Amino acid sequence: MSTAPQETAPPPSGPSRRLLDLALRVAGGLVAVLAGTLTAVLELLLATVRVGGHLIGVSVLVAIAANIALSWFAHEAVGRRWAVALPATPWFVLMSVAAVRTAEGDLLVTGDNWVGLAMIVAGAMTFAVMGFRQILAPPPVRSGD
Repeated sequence: MSTAPQETAPPPSGPSRRLLDLALRVAGGLVAVLAGTLTAVLELLLATVRVGGHLIGVSVLVAIAANIALSWFAHEAVGRRWAVALPATPWFVLMSVAAVRTAEGDLLVTGDNWVGLAMIVAGAMTFAVMGFRQILAPPPVRSGD
């Protein structure tokens, strides 16, 4: 009886393998875009949370943590350095829309809401730092090359 682990043959590479890889990358990119949209909405909802009549900064912490996780996920799922733009784009669009007054006078992020403004700055800086880290990262070493 051998105690060495059995080696398995690598999966065959061919058109079907590449097509599956492409489909998974596209699906991962779509999930990243959807998650960027959902976290932006959640952060905007949390920007007005008050405890004892005072604003708390929970949405700032959520923005930082979620944007780090989204940036990491997008890079891992898509496998490209530019993938950080996938969750960042809908996030920035929603934050921009939230800061503009509608025809009815509605405004989601006001100038006197320090949490909303800090959330936008912290979230944007998080995406910027994560994107910058991807640009500076050395190229991945591929086995078998």
